[in-house]
Amino acid sequence: MQTSVAAHSSSSEDEHRVQAPVFVAYTVTATLWLLLATGVGIVLAYKFGAPDFGPGEWLTFGRLRPIHTNATLFGWASLALVGIAYYVTPRSCGVPLYSARLAWIGLILFNVAALAGTIALDLGYSAGSQEYREWPWAIRLIFLAALAVTAWNLIGTIARRDTHDIYLSNWYIVGGVLWASIFSLVAILPWYQYGLGQVAVSGFFMHNAVGMWFTPLTLGMLYYTLPKLLSRPIYSYALGVFAFWTNLVFYPIIGSHHFLFSPLPWWLQTTAIVFSVAMLVPVWGGSTNFLLTMRGRLRDLTHSYPLMFIFVGVVGYVVGSTQGTFEAFRSLQEVWHLTNFTVGHSHLTMYGFVNFAIWGGMYALLPLATGKAPGQLGLSLHFWMAVVGSFIYVISLSIGGTIQGLDWMNGLPFIQSVVDIQSYWVWRGVGGSLMFLSHIVFAWNVWRMSFGPSAKAVPLAAVPAQGAAA
Repeated sequence: MQTSVAAHSSSSEDEHRVQAPVFVAYTVTATLWLLLATGVGIVLAYKFGAPDFGPGEWLTFGRLRPIHTNATLFGWASLALVGIAYYVTPRSCGVPLYSARLAWIGLILFNVAALAGTIALDLGYSAGSQEYREWPWAIRLIFLAALAVTAWNLIGTIARRDTHDIYLSNWYIVGGVLWASIFSLVAILPWYQYGLGQVAVSGFFMHNAVGMWFTPLTLGMLYYTLPKLLSRPIYSYALGVFAFWTNLVFYPIIGSHHFLFSPLPWWLQTTAIVFSVAMLVPVWGGSTNFLLTMRGRLRDLTHSYPLMFIFVGVVGYVVGSTQGTFEAFRSLQEVWHLTNFTVGHSHLTMYGFVNFAIWGGMYALLPLATGKAPGQLGLSLHFWMAVVGSFIYVISLSIGGTIQGLDWMNGLPFIQSVVDIQSYWVWRGVGGSLMFLSHIVFAWNVWRMSFGPSAKAVPLAAVPAQGAAA
């Protein structure tokens, strides 16, 4: 018996030595991309108030804006979520990672794609004004290869699990990497990339990048991390599965609601609106599952910053997604479409939901992998600057964007809408600056959790989520 326990302990230590460096490497590189992406975002924010700020062709809005969005989505968020998935999947399956080598290859491919795409965009080479698809097609092929490697590695890990059932987290994680591989391939194939076909594919890709890549990986992480933080099972496994399948049914087609009143077929636009309303089912179902898991334990928020980040992320998920449903209605599109309101909405979902959830997951899980933890001051500064900054950012652009849209509907000169929104752009810069400062603090926290000699030690062993949920 003692020999068996010793062998299991040795095996766990070997797995830890393999998995921890992978998790750290993905987290560190993702953090570097976060700093770059949001640093560029600050420059863009101040260009609205001072158009001559940062002159030169390399610093024009048309080049910096896609650098900001692509680095955020495919540099920061993708690397962060894949790194967390490489920790969650082996732990929840009770087996080692299928291949550490594939994880490292994927890391290289993700970073090569992000670096090459950033350089190409700043030099003026792009695929045109196709949101989130501005990278030249050859660079997007590298990203697709990274997705394929990641999918193979995670599926191989799950296939070797030591239980019959697949834990809920892994439904979402594998679904996310498979769906991302599919829509990324569809977005690269050239045969229908012209005219209205290109418009339809643009809506399909940009919306599914958020709802079928970042959202499933984020939810999968939450289904593992939340039970671990609370030491209690998820409220309803069945509700999580129901939300998984309804998200798959309703989400893929709703990207067309970005092109209402366009030459796209009216039936396609209407179907997108109907399915946008139907998305309230998985969103409210999933959010309810998380909130009921936290029922009676909200007092724990005052003692756990990881839990506070996750709570904000869950609130951001339900509020941002519900707002997106209302935004899909034609009557509201008349006011908000093409205004700064949509920018505020995109930050509410990607920042208020995905980013906060990622940070909660990292602060909960990375210390378990490294045996080191950030200081309370660093956690506090990061949380409150990010919360206050994002609140100022989203509220200012929501109000300013509404005024902007109403000016257009009332037939006022375009320059009048620029004058009316000017003060809100200033507040956008204030909020964005607080957000960027919080990211600098986050980078310091990541260093402490990864390499800091003064970091506080924590237990290395992590209880599998399915054990917590049993």
